[in-house]
Amino acid sequence: MKALQLIVSGDPVLYGIVYRSLLFSGIAIILATLWGTPVAMLLGLKNFRGKTLVKTLFNSLIGIPTVVLGLILYLIFSNGGPLGFLGLLYTPGVIILGEAVLVTPILTSIMTTAIEAVDPEIMSLAKTLGASEAQASIAVLKEAVNGVLLSNIASFNRAIAELGVALLVGGNIAGLTDVLTTAISRYTARGELDLAIALGIILVVIVFLINTIVIMARKAKWLLTVWRFPQWH
Repeated sequence: MKALQLIVSGDPVLYGIVYRSLLFSGIAIILATLWGTPVAMLLGLKNFRGKTLVKTLFNSLIGIPTVVLGLILYLIFSNGGPLGFLGLLYTPGVIILGEAVLVTPILTSIMTTAIEAVDPEIMSLAKTLGASEAQASIAVLKEAVNGVLLSNIASFNRAIAELGVALLVGGNIAGLTDVLTTAISRYTARGELDLAIALGIILVVIVFLINTIVIMARKAKWLLTVWRFPQWH
């Protein structure tokens, strides 16, 4: 089968697409984690007016169709849009931003649930031992490490497998903004099924491997070790 030959032979076009997909999705997860973690900690540790509404909003946005988000971003970054002057449309940057926005509700919701599941006494104990508010919050986050890991992996899977955002704002430009999903769509439309099948196989394998790693990591001893509080001063 030619698709398998393309994979085994290390076809540069094929693996260039794979590299871009992994790179864009990886950076998107980093960005989403940077701004999603503080939000999750706030929702998981604090009580405030409107908290239920905010959590409901994040949970609702998990299912937003990627094509709708892609359209919104297109309108924002197109020449006539409010951020059109940045010239980001059809560039890797806007794909990364779009994927980061897409996965933020998933990452935040899962992480919030994980933090809320931690024994409230952990926070109190940390403060009793001299921890500041920030240090105590980090202690809780470490206790929820399995949930944090799961949130990142689930978000990565969502990012690398999405089509609408990458297609609408990236333009599926060969060698620049084409990723696994958009390239599969293009090659299928052209009738180049061998390349499309090869990319499809790689995408499935990536998702499978990531989920396998998560299962193994969650069972690993270093993730199951009980957090021991240091003596804060």
